[in-house]
Amino acid sequence: MGFDLESLSDATSGAIGALVSTTILYPLDTCKTKYQAEVRARHQQKYRNISDVLWEAISTRQVLSLYQGLGTKNLQSFISQFIYFYGYSFFKRLYLQKSGNKSIGTRANLIVAAAAGACTVIVTQPLDTASSRMQTSEFGKSKGLWKSLSESTWSEAFDGLGISLLLTSNPSIQYTVFDQLKQRLLRRRLKRETGKEPSPEALPAFSAFFLGALSKCVATFLTYPAIRCKVMLQAAESDEDGINQAPQRNKNTVSDALCSIWKREGPLGFYKGIQAQILKTVLSSALLLMIKEKITKTSWVLLLALQKILSTTHGRLKSA
Repeated sequence: MGFDLESLSDATSGAIGALVSTTILYPLDTCKTKYQAEVRARHQQKYRNISDVLWEAISTRQVLSLYQGLGTKNLQSFISQFIYFYGYSFFKRLYLQKSGNKSIGTRANLIVAAAAGACTVIVTQPLDTASSRMQTSEFGKSKGLWKSLSESTWSEAFDGLGISLLLTSNPSIQYTVFDQLKQRLLRRRLKRETGKEPSPEALPAFSAFFLGALSKCVATFLTYPAIRCKVMLQAAESDEDGINQAPQRNKNTVSDALCSIWKREGPLGFYKGIQAQILKTVLSSALLLMIKEKITKTSWVLLLALQKILSTTHGRLKSA
């Protein structure tokens, strides 16, 4: 297939979008994660709602601790989104070339998205685990990336890998919904526009934001119980006496997390914090896709220019 310029353009713009959205929404993400990680009976809860986490940071003068683990999270987000968007774009174009179809169906889109997601999870799982432990540590007591990884065993660095692979269905659902809705909107636009040079199509910022929010909301609701279990598996152990926030490391299994939620919080516990999760993920995804759509054209032009320069240089070297 040669050098896949379009896939590289998608990957670059997606990774930059992830970096910006992660940084903007990181305090909300920290509050949400700490709230989700706590599993206690109602009368023993430290956090009654997500605002209690924010108030704890303010009252203890640890507001900057809302950003603990930001560097690791940004690194994980940049790498994961670059791999995901490159893989998704590459596999999608490969499917269209091999099948001879002009568009990709919903089923094939799900498979392509899941394959790209699985590759991403395997590569970035240690960073994901480390960032979750930093966020769920007591305010002001978070360890750095190297210390978090060096103090863990190889298997602990991959805590929650199985459920993370299961959760590849989340972006699969999200980007499939987004892509299908995007194609419908673009078809309407293309009916009025002809004779343009082929290039990656981009949505207006508002349309990309709205479709990104809608698609992520659907995906989050369907996969939330698994999301909460994953947070529990990766959470740092509580330093407080009594009931720990997360299961002990030697009992760090999906079944333990499920049983703990069921016994202490009941069936509604599986959706504890879903409002904060939807708010954070919808805003994050919408910002990511909006930024990606706006950057795509620019990165496409820059990569075309770079390819032309490299081709010209290569031709001169051959003729010399």
